This record gives sequence, C-alpha cells and structure tokens, in this order.
Amino acid sequence: MPTAPPPAPANPWRALAVALLNLSGLGLGYAVVRRWGLMAVCWVATVILLVVALPADPDGVPGPTVVLYLVLLALAAVHGASVGLRTRLALLPSAVIAAALGVVLLAVPATGVVLYDGARDEATEQMLLDRLDRADKLVRESGKQPFATAEAGYRRALGVYGALTDDHPGSRAARRVPGRLKVYYATVGAPYARQDYCSAVSPLKYLRTVPRTIGKKELGDLSAWPDDRLATSLYECAAASLSGGDSDWTSRFGELLSTFPASAQARKVEPAVKTAVDHAVKSVRGDDPCAAVQRLDGLGTQVRGLPGEQAGLADALGKDADRASRSARSGAYACGVAQYKDGKFSDAVTTMNDFAKNNPHDRNRARAQKTAIAAEVAQTVPAAGKRLPTTASGGSITVTVKNDSPDDITVLYTGPVTGSFDLKACGSCASYTLGSTLRIGFKPCSDSGRHYPQRTIRLPVGTTYFVHKSRSGTGKTPASDTAKLSPGYVYTECAYTTSLGY
Repeated sequence: MPTAPPPAPANPWRALAVALLNLSGLGLGYAVVRRWGLMAVCWVATVILLVVALPADPDGVPGPTVVLYLVLLALAAVHGASVGLRTRLALLPSAVIAAALGVVLLAVPATGVVLYDGARDEATEQMLLDRLDRADKLVRESGKQPFATAEAGYRRALGVYGALTDDHPGSRAARRVPGRLKVYYATVGAPYARQDYCSAVSPLKYLRTVPRTIGKKELGDLSAWPDDRLATSLYECAAASLSGGDSDWTSRFGELLSTFPASAQARKVEPAVKTAVDHAVKSVRGDDPCAAVQRLDGLGTQVRGLPGEQAGLADALGKDADRASRSARSGAYACGVAQYKDGKFSDAVTTMNDFAKNNPHDRNRARAQKTAIAAEVAQTVPAAGKRLPTTASGGSITVTVKNDSPDDITVLYTGPVTGSFDLKACGSCASYTLGSTLRIGFKPCSDSGRHYPQRTIRLPVGTTYFVHKSRSGTGKTPASDTAKLSPGYVYTECAYTTSLGY
C-alpha cells in the first residue's frame, strides 16, 4: 500500500483560497490543509507584531518590524498557494467558499491597521496635550518670578505654543493655544495689573515681540494688547521718576514719544514737564535753593533732549527747557546767598561770580558782585562773613591804600560798604624779609623818596575788613587787616610782601 494518499488534482481555486486565508496573518490557510506547525509560526509572528505595536505610540511601529512581517505574510501566501494547489481542503466544503472566506478575513488586518492608526493618532494627541500642559505649567512658574529671571521660561513656553500651531494645526492642543495665549499675556503683563508701572515696561515690550512667533490668526486681538498698556506704563513710570527727582525719566518719556507719538499718554508729557519746572522754580525760594538751581539746570538740559517732533511737542518742550535754564541762572543768586550764610564762602564766590556773568541785567547783579567780594574776604577773615554785604558805597572817613610790593595786587574790603580795586606793582620796591618785619619800628610805605601806587577811598564809621591779594609775582598768601574806623581820623593801608629770611 502507498504511504500517503495520492495528491489531488491541481486546483487553482484551492491555491488562491489558501493564499488568501494566510494573508489574514492568522495562518488559517495552513489550517485548512492541516499544516499546524506552519500555522503556529504565523500566530507567533502576529503575536510578536502586536507586542511591538501595542500600546500605540505616536511614532508607530518601527519600520524594520513592519517590513519583516509583510515579507512573512507574502511568503506564507506564496507557500500556502503552492501547498493548496494539490492538497485537498479540510474543514471547508469547497475551494470557492474557502476563497470567499479568505477575502472576508482580509478585513481583519485592514481593520487592525485602521484601529491602530486611530490609536496612534490619539497617542499623538495626548503627547501634544502633555506638551501643552508642560508649557502652561512653565508659564505659571515663571509668573512667580521677576521678569528678568522669568523671561527665558516665557520664551520656551511661547516656542511650544508656536510649534503646536505651526506643526500640528489641526490637533486638539493647537485649538487650545488661543485660550492659553490669553492666560500667557495676562501672566506676563501682571505687573501692569498691579499698577507696578516701572516693572511692567520690560514685560510689555517683550509681549510686543510675540507676533514674530505666533500668527495673527491665533493671537487675534492680543496683537495690540500690550500697546496702550506699554504707553501708560512708560508715562506713569517716567512721571513718578520726574516728580521724585530721579534722572531716568528722560529715557521713558523719550521712548513714549518715539514709539507712541500719537497716543493720549504722549500728549501728557509736556504738562508733566511744565509742572516739574514750576515746582523747581518755587523751590528756589525754599530751604535749599542750591538743590533747586541744580534741579532746574538739569531739567533744562534733559528736556531739550526729548524727541518731541513726532508728537508735535518740540516747541512747547523747548519753551519749558528755556524757562528752566533761565530760572537756574537767576536762582543762582539765592543759592549764593544760602552758601554765604552757611559759611561756604568758596562756593559763594564761584556762584555769585557766575551769576553776575550770566545775568548782566538782573536787579540782583550788583549785590551778587558785592557778596562775591565779601565771601572772598571771609575766606581769609571769617569774621567778615557774619552778615551779608549791602550795595551801599562811600562814607565820611578817608582811607588811602598804598602798594609797597613788587606785585600787582587786588584790594578787597567789606564791612558797612564792600568793594575792590587793583593797584599796580611798585617798580622800585622789593619783598621784606620776615626778620625785618619783626624789628621794632618797622614801617612799610614810609620811604619818602618812592612813589607808591595808591588809591584813596571813603568808608563809613565802623569795622572794615581788608584783604590784599597778589595778582602776579612772589606773593602767594593773602594778607588781611581789620580796621576799626572812627570819625576825625585819616587812615592808611599799606600792602607789602614778605619772604623767609632774617
């Protein structure tokens, strides 16, 4: 007897049925021809594929795994067709029914592919939503920090929002970005909501750069959200600095006038500057006129630097600057008086001389000149600075001042009247040694054979303080004399120089 039944006649339908049944990935073609081991191989390959593919990942199944599985399916179909060509079927009544069943079962892998794609899409959506949540958390954490520290975090979160809308525009995460951006803007701009205007400037300037990253469609009205708030912050911060005497207000007002020249906030700049000048002018009559003068001088320079052309404020600001400068020049007199009364005689000399030079037609110019002379005398004789000099002149007592020195000198005096004059050097005179001035009977200006440069002035009764200063030559240290003038006398002042030696 033969060891196996004879092969069945070749039947293409059987071959097709076995091939189609094997394409389902379940090895059913091998089942109908009783090749159980090969069917098990198909099951193992399908299980391995499921282990690798599930749960669904946004990246999908690795490409080499898919290619290898498809190759195995193709080999199972080809081999199954070869076996089924001459092998009778079991379990199914006919080859046609088996082929029809194979076509129906092809829906199994097709349905699996569809379901897997859906699962992978959902996994991708969840991944994007997780990314969105992390960006939201980053925004919340950054909102608890100063902007300088938080800016990097804000930028990273904005990058995530931008990537979601650009790379995954149809995703659920991308559709939620516009709502998240409203929170983003509110968080970054929180200092403005707290009316912390100086701190709000940098965050609001940053928000104006967001449209470079996020499209206008997603931003909507947020594109212009920072503008009015930034203009308000620039104005309020600068106005507070201006009234507080700080110097950084100019950059804030300058930025406001340049960036938002047509805004309502820009129109408030000139009135704020005018008010500051008014306050400084009034302060000249206050307790610290020198500080007020310094403030006015600074305002004049700072206001001139403001870019008011675009806002149409150039003329008005120019007038404010001119008024501040004029008030600083005229207010210098009050400053010099305060310095004189405080015993700051050196400062008073400088201030009063500058005032007289810069204000040739001011009604206080003459007294300023007198005060400068008195302050210079008081530097050598402090008692001379006990009271402010007057503009009085003349008197009933004659005082002649002679120059017995080889130097040109300036004679300054103050008391009931104040003044100064110059005397030329005595050409035939020389310095006296210190030793000669200590001898009994020393009398300068007593050589009858010499012609001493001299000048006679008239002074009132009372104490007059004299200071002789060399304008050239050897005399370095001013000399002083306190003269108590009484009626009925004629007085002579003699200027001379001394040198070391005996």
